[in-house]
Amino acid sequence: MRYWLAKNLLVVPVLRLLFRYEVHGHHNIPKHGPAIIASNHLALLDSAFIPGAIRRHIAFLAKEQFFAGKGFGPWIRRSFMGAMKQLEIDRGGGSASSSSLGGGVTVLREGRLLGIYPEGTRSRDGRLHRGRTGIARMLLDTPVPVIPTSISGTRGILPKGSRFPKFGIRIIVTFGEPLDFSRYAGLAEDRFVLRSITDEIMHEIQQLSGQEYVDVYASNTRRPSKVDAAAA
Repeated sequence: MRYWLAKNLLVVPVLRLLFRYEVHGHHNIPKHGPAIIASNHLALLDSAFIPGAIRRHIAFLAKEQFFAGKGFGPWIRRSFMGAMKQLEIDRGGGSASSSSLGGGVTVLREGRLLGIYPEGTRSRDGRLHRGRTGIARMLLDTPVPVIPTSISGTRGILPKGSRFPKFGIRIIVTFGEPLDFSRYAGLAEDRFVLRSITDEIMHEIQQLSGQEYVDVYASNTRRPSKVDAAAA
């Protein structure tokens, strides 16, 4: 109930009031049953605009840092994540990460929608980066349709160095046609299969977003500095 009130009476109306909010391909979202919404990731507010474009509830896997910290800012961020029912994920690897992904599998087994950013973190340079194979592991454990998704415009809301957000920006969310990976059933231990599934998903996201693709993990890149920009 709290989620419904936060989303439909607060988040979505505010987003539509402050931004030019467009949604395409909504018919590709299943009306019932489990599915994974796999999207590119440009800004924190992606986790508001994408759920706001879907009538059904969607739980996103969000990095644990969004739930940590002291002070007013972290409290606002933590409250937002809680209101939108985002799931905390440990990206440190090992058993902690596996347990976090298990929470996503639970969501799918309950017949709900799960949102994932396969890049693992926000893109610092606006390009689309190599996907993490956690999404493939979940798919081989719990086969469900994957809806490739793209979002654009959110990087411009609060550019680096800005103290206040910019409004009136055009935000576009596009849902692609569902992908079926049931042909890989029983191959969960094959790392080449995991990479193949992940790369296919990233290719479909790139086709929707039009971003330049780089075969490097987003966590291994750094935001371009003023010196870099001047050199370019």
